[in-house]
Amino acid sequence: MMAGSGFTFTDADGHDVPVAVGIAVAPGEAGADARVSVTLSPTTPTPSSAPSPSPSPSPSTGEPRWSCTPAAAREVAAALVRAAEGAENASAEGPVTVRADELRRGDVRDGERPMTVDGARSDGSTAHITWKSVEGRTWTQSYDVNTAITLRRRLPGTR
Repeated sequence: MMAGSGFTFTDADGHDVPVAVGIAVAPGEAGADARVSVTLSPTTPTPSSAPSPSPSPSPSTGEPRWSCTPAAAREVAAALVRAAEGAENASAEGPVTVRADELRRGDVRDGERPMTVDGARSDGSTAHITWKSVEGRTWTQSYDVNTAITLRRRLPGTR
């Protein structure tokens, strides 16, 4: 039996491709032995043809299907999250440089390993910046308020 959710990707030619993701459980499978199933529909979706989870683990004719273990599905999901964050963090205008005391929550530092400002405060001549890595680790660094920090992405608005 397959249960899950559907959404749409766009292929290289700009066509929408419906995607259904679900759990394909065969008799005797459970937990880590269950399979995560992904079905791509090669037709352009319409409200009536959008994919919906099917009670049968076999795809309709012409629909490619992949399946993998739950662990492999988590790896794919994590890679998609990293790619989404990378796309969101890319700046069309290119990097911008600001003083350390002008950093605000959500700013993303430029560099090989991007990090996001989780918090920022100033106490006169020192700016205390709490950074958060893509892995979720946080740490605080202190800078002279005039230190130039290059950002990959600057969120609009004020502190």
